[in-house]
Amino acid sequence: MSVPRETTCSRQKISVTFANLLGEFLSARIIAVANQKGGVGKTTTAVNLGASMAADEQTTLVIDCDPQGNTTSALGFPRDPARRTLYQSLILAEPIDRIILRTQVEGLDIIPSDKNLVGAAVELVGMENREYRLKAILQELRERYRFILIDCPPALDLLTLNALAASDSVLVPIQCEYLALEGVSELLDTLMRLRRTINPTLAIEGILLTMYDDRTTLSKQVAADLRSFFGSQVFESVIPRNVRLAEAPSHGKPVMFYDINSKGAESYIQLAKEVIANAQKRLGQGSQRADSGAGAGESAASAAAGAGSGSSTSSSNVQPTTDGHDGSGNSGGTGT
Repeated sequence: MSVPRETTCSRQKISVTFANLLGEFLSARIIAVANQKGGVGKTTTAVNLGASMAADEQTTLVIDCDPQGNTTSALGFPRDPARRTLYQSLILAEPIDRIILRTQVEGLDIIPSDKNLVGAAVELVGMENREYRLKAILQELRERYRFILIDCPPALDLLTLNALAASDSVLVPIQCEYLALEGVSELLDTLMRLRRTINPTLAIEGILLTMYDDRTTLSKQVAADLRSFFGSQVFESVIPRNVRLAEAPSHGKPVMFYDINSKGAESYIQLAKEVIANAQKRLGQGSQRADSGAGAGESAASAAAGAGSGSSTSSSNVQPTTDGHDGSGNSGGTGT
């Protein structure tokens, strides 16, 4: 289907060819998109994965849990001090139905964010059940959606903790550059502690390679090392560096409504198929991937810790050592 590169902001629907991958959900699967390192593609993933799922008629809610509010603006909502946001629900107990907004994409809703969430991270400290505030809010929404995606802030703070406590699984975007590996061990170590204390059922939905540039040896080597460390926990779908993907947020649209023929749009459609197929496997065969995620978590954390502490080598020659550690590389480039 041909879609103009600059479509209007009216409520839209794109029909994407998906196999009949998914049966009926009993309740929504809640997925946190988390990595405490900034610029690795969390917001881009939450926006475009959510839109791709909605295009397959999987009703999806995206929760902007980042005070920067980039997910909110990327889905077509400019900054508005009068708008109710997640802050009002978390701190002031505002009914969540007053917060949820319908986006321009049919089947995709959003709970917006704004700068007040910075204060929420402080105010939550003295509140009762501070880690479970978001979980309580989402309980009443589970029956309305097939998927709920939470865009976490680039920090392991109380907002991220609330998101992980409320989630069934966590999706970890990792930029295909060496420095992006360093924070993975800290995040996975946090997941291990969360399983023991706050959310024992938290699984690893998958590790997503982002900003992949197949022209560089470094991207290829980092991708190979990540697959070696994490095995089946790495999604087959890879998100490339793509100009259209970077341009879409400035128009307030997911990339598939900005340029559906771009590599970025195609990659996120493939990722949506993969996530939906994994959900079907869980329904039909039990929590196969979730169990493997829990079982592989500690070894993944150990491997990532090794990757983050390896000795420095040339950026074009990042080689794993015999004990599973990875040498470091001096990589350039910035996140989007």
